[in-house]
Amino acid sequence: MKFGIAFKLGCLLALFGVLVCGLTGYYSYSSSRTTLLKAAERDLLTATQVLGRNLRGSIDGVSRDALLLASVSASRHLHESEAEEVRQHSEHDLAELFRALMDVHSEYMQIRLISAAGHGLEQVRIDRDGKRLVRIDDAKLQEKGHYAYVFDTLRLQPGEVRLSPIVINHELGAHSGLGKPTLHVSTPLFGADGKVFALIVINVDLDQLFDQLKSDLPKHYQVYLSNRWGDLLIHPDHRRTFGFDQGRRLFIQDEFPEVASLLESNNDSSLVSRSASSEHDLVASFVRLGINTGTPERFIILGLAQPEEHVLAETNRLGQRIIQVVILSSLLAVGIAIVASRAMTHSLKSITLAVEQFSRERRIGPLPTGRHDELGQLARSFAQMQEEILEQLDELNQSRNALEHLARHDPLTGLPNRRMFFERLEHALATARRSAKPLAVLFVDLDHFKTLNDSLGHGVGDRVLQAVATLLRSATRESDTVARLGGDEFVILIEQMEDPQRVLAVLHKLHERFQLPMLLEGHEVQVQASMGVSLFPRDGEDIESLLQQADRAMYAAKNAGRNTYSYESHDSRR
Repeated sequence: MKFGIAFKLGCLLALFGVLVCGLTGYYSYSSSRTTLLKAAERDLLTATQVLGRNLRGSIDGVSRDALLLASVSASRHLHESEAEEVRQHSEHDLAELFRALMDVHSEYMQIRLISAAGHGLEQVRIDRDGKRLVRIDDAKLQEKGHYAYVFDTLRLQPGEVRLSPIVINHELGAHSGLGKPTLHVSTPLFGADGKVFALIVINVDLDQLFDQLKSDLPKHYQVYLSNRWGDLLIHPDHRRTFGFDQGRRLFIQDEFPEVASLLESNNDSSLVSRSASSEHDLVASFVRLGINTGTPERFIILGLAQPEEHVLAETNRLGQRIIQVVILSSLLAVGIAIVASRAMTHSLKSITLAVEQFSRERRIGPLPTGRHDELGQLARSFAQMQEEILEQLDELNQSRNALEHLARHDPLTGLPNRRMFFERLEHALATARRSAKPLAVLFVDLDHFKTLNDSLGHGVGDRVLQAVATLLRSATRESDTVARLGGDEFVILIEQMEDPQRVLAVLHKLHERFQLPMLLEGHEVQVQASMGVSLFPRDGEDIESLLQQADRAMYAAKNAGRNTYSYESHDSRR
């Protein structure tokens, strides 16, 4: 079997089109995937840094609260109070202050005033027990001198604050704080003699603190926190946290090897990492935060991660659409190749079909105007002829439409003229007879318009008529018809009235608006009108009767002194 040139050219063009579409789709998918991953890493690192600043700010806030409580407690001179009544009153005031602070900070599990004497005996203690705040009785106060957060704090200088390592709270009687990851924030109290006599300790629930900090983060973000050794303190899987408290060590660098560089660094820094051992690939970022400078626990590692599949979900959807586009583009390329291969032998047929189509439908069909031979010249000539003919037809249609519009509308105001008004009134009467709903014909005749026209000139008179037309349209519904019968006479057709009394509202509205002066070409013109109304079927059931009655009512308004309206026979009112 021998294949012609058209077939070979079509196959070549189709192969080229499919290849280009496929390569473009693959490059788009690959670029989109890389771009999304980099954007996710950048956003994740920014979110981690912001979360770190917020965490440091929260811890600084706890430190400030501890210093504030220390200042207030020192001012009470508890170590100097010998009178039992005075001492109890001061302790009660401090307990209320502790309670108020814990009401504001739901992450505070416990606030205590611990004496430096009596083996670190608690003097004032408020615990969070569920939703309640409980003050511990004197009999249940405990000696805490053997805890590091007590004896280490007693060595501090005035104004210094100690942040403990983050541990699980195992102290007996800790109420809601028992078994929770806890940070102890403590500061000493100095007497007038310059000696430490007590300390303030605030227990912070780390889970509650982080729940507040990450409340604005997307739900799919996972939070990680470790101490300076890399021990996991916060992890999406709570079973992996505080392994050292259970006799085992679980390190963050085992999951994210790049974090080891942060643990060995001497400065606060950040990095982006990928998970090494996880059921799902994770994109993560970590920052090193110095929060307890000068102590062995001088920094922590904070991280945020999100599943890579979540980041690439949009890419996967994009990939599906790219495949669809590639398939459609390939089919389009094959179709174009077939059309292109047949174009050389079908140009004459295209011109013939275009001629037939234009003669039949007056519509320009496709022509081979891109050819540079005689057929192309013929096609361009015919296309030019088609455009000229269509332009002439458009001009004729526009002229006919303009004439039709002039025949049915007033050229000055653009309102329907007498002819169009009678057509609409005839149609409205037929509808009213079927629906048994009333309609109204309202005559409006301007008062003293000839005097105004003669005194200010015909130009201003024309502006007055145009302004009156606008006024009448603004006071009626879109379904109502406002027409100019000629001169200064206007008429309004109000259809589909549920209540015949509605026409009174229209008359009143028009009357009020005619009392306002019009500013036209620098002239303040007072235009007033007399109006009369006829109702179907009250005043007549045909066009002639309704118009005559409306006209009589309008003249009755003029005879009554002008600038008024007449609604009922022999009854006019302003």
